[in-house]
Amino acid sequence: MYLSTVSRPVADPSESGPRRRRFAMVSGNVVALGTVSLITDVSAEMVAAVLPLYLVLGLQLSPVAFGVLDGVHTGATALLRVVGGYAADRFQRRKLIAGVGYTLSAVAKLGLLLAGRSIPAIGAVIAVDRLGKGVRSAPRDALITLSTPPEALGRAFGVHRAMDSFGAFLGPLAAFAVLLVVGQSYDAVFVTSFCVAALAVVVLVLFVRERPPDEVKGEVRDEPKVSVREALGLFRGGPARRLVLAAAMLGLATVGDGFVYLLLQRREDLGLRWFPLLAVGTSLAYLLLAAPLGVLADRIGRLPVVIGGYVALGATYLLLAGPVDGWPLIVLTLTLYGAFYAATDGVLIALAGPVLPARLRTTGIALVQTGQALAYLVSSVLFGLAWQAFGPETAIRGAAAAVAGVLVLTLLLLISPSRLNTRKVLP
Repeated sequence: MYLSTVSRPVADPSESGPRRRRFAMVSGNVVALGTVSLITDVSAEMVAAVLPLYLVLGLQLSPVAFGVLDGVHTGATALLRVVGGYAADRFQRRKLIAGVGYTLSAVAKLGLLLAGRSIPAIGAVIAVDRLGKGVRSAPRDALITLSTPPEALGRAFGVHRAMDSFGAFLGPLAAFAVLLVVGQSYDAVFVTSFCVAALAVVVLVLFVRERPPDEVKGEVRDEPKVSVREALGLFRGGPARRLVLAAAMLGLATVGDGFVYLLLQRREDLGLRWFPLLAVGTSLAYLLLAAPLGVLADRIGRLPVVIGGYVALGATYLLLAGPVDGWPLIVLTLTLYGAFYAATDGVLIALAGPVLPARLRTTGIALVQTGQALAYLVSSVLFGLAWQAFGPETAIRGAAAAVAGVLVLTLLLLISPSRLNTRKVLP
């Protein structure tokens, strides 16, 4: 099996007419999961929009300390993604495991109220929040892949990520509105965020189905449960192993959103009240581009779209260290940053889906996400150290160079030149 064989699926010509009509829309399960993600992202982005200001300007954290906390925000609980993914596959309870993750993230919003100004306590609460995200992400994405035919995965993830990004678009606006009404009260943002997150859990329980409408081929209830040995066997398969390694390398080239927005705020001397709106610009670009890029990935290949996304990321970093300033800098940076997320977030999982067997789909997706998250933890700390030692401009130029190097390695790892013309879709 080779990753190049799944980058551009080809449909059976005998089904071209009915299939096109059937897959013009995504399944109801995908829409329900997208609704849950939309509501959850409103909650998450309300906090994310104010957290850099709260930590760096309110609590006077150094760039290194912020880098550590930012890395914890995504990577510290990464290994638990694999645990959650394996549990979902073994017990065939993907909805239940996802629900546990969503509940943990909701409770963490209240934990920020109790943490006060204690940095260790804030770090612990952030870890719990990311634990929830880590536990839920792979089961949720596995439910999407199991509710969608392989040739329509780009579309399904594009629609899901578009709904998700709409929530990310609304979240900072909600935080801005709360701050506008109550002033510099971060507690009000945290309480509102918790209420919204609790609503997402209710929607998950009521509307998301554990099983897709049609029975998934090769996955029946009387099969033996997935064993640890079987799960570890994923690493023996060349495509899955190379995909996890590539995801980790790409994660090393990614610095946190907070650093990007802080650099913009410093360069343009933006008022603190306007800071949450930077995330709105990114989310708007993501919202507009996610579904079209998902469809494009199904047509021309998923790997080219992912590579294009990281080219946009490198361009974003160069802009932050370049001569452009003012509104052109803000608009270009946020547009390219949103394009990066739209081209990579769901498309990478769509690329991985056909490589992974249905019985181990959640575990495999969790391994890909874990590789990225652990690498992200390292990159956030390294970027914080580089910022403190050499200054923000030098640090962001180094990040752009890292993107270029990682893209070359990724292409060498994932592309098999002798098989570029293969179009077979793997199960």
